[in-house]
Amino acid sequence: MRIANDSPFGLGGSVFTSNPTHGAEVAKRISTGMVFVNHPTKVEADLPFGGIRRSGYGRELLGLGLKEFVNHKLIDVVDIDAHF
Repeated sequence: MRIANDSPFGLGGSVFTSNPTHGAEVAKRISTGMVFVNHPTKVEADLPFGGIRRSGYGRELLGLGLKEFVNHKLIDVVDIDAHF
């Protein structure tokens, strides 16, 4: 966790695990604007997009522009064997 969070950037990250519940718990501790569990980072029109620190503050998409001063985190969990 220290290595993952020891960066001046914080756009997105991924956690791969056979235990989705544990993956979601790890995702909560990663200091990025987006964390995906069991698949690589992606951008979709129906998901908020944005980072923290040198990756920028604020979110795009879904009208989150009104909440620019709140740090939101997206955690998306899928089964490790799921096709994406």
